[in-house]
Amino acid sequence: MSYTYRHLPHWIPEEVDVFVTWRLAGSLPCKDEELDRDVTGPRWLQGARIAQMIADALLFGEKTRHLYDLHAWVIMPNHVHIILRPRGELASILRWLKSRTGRVANRILGRTGMAFWQDESYDHWVRTTKELEALIAYVENNPVNAALVEAPDLWHWSSACGKTDDKIRSPVLLA
Repeated sequence: MSYTYRHLPHWIPEEVDVFVTWRLAGSLPCKDEELDRDVTGPRWLQGARIAQMIADALLFGEKTRHLYDLHAWVIMPNHVHIILRPRGELASILRWLKSRTGRVANRILGRTGMAFWQDESYDHWVRTTKELEALIAYVENNPVNAALVEAPDLWHWSSACGKTDDKIRSPVLLA
């Protein structure tokens, strides 16, 4: 069991599925009801190059580095949702994902010395199969609920996209 504390306490038992959300620096809205509407702050994840790089990093972490088992994921214009079963300490996994993708994204954007991601992430450990199924539906329907697409499988940067086509995305090694 790991327990970390920065501004929010993070307590994750071992061998459980975890729902995690992290956002771009400067994208946290003032009102909770705007959290999934992508209406505040930068929207750098809507660019195909950055979104694909993050998707590749998620898949690389699962398939090549074997850091976790991914159940569902989506990359929205200003935040990322994932549901995973960590094979190690969640804090270390998120540190790897956020530092690697943040560094590459800042390079793509021509930014230096600025945070790409917010320091804190939201995590919630999944307690039942029913809750897992509901969270997977929430994650994969997030682009539909934000009025970005009409069906989950139409959002390219999501685990739902691969469910209706036979393409298997292969991760790329990040520099």
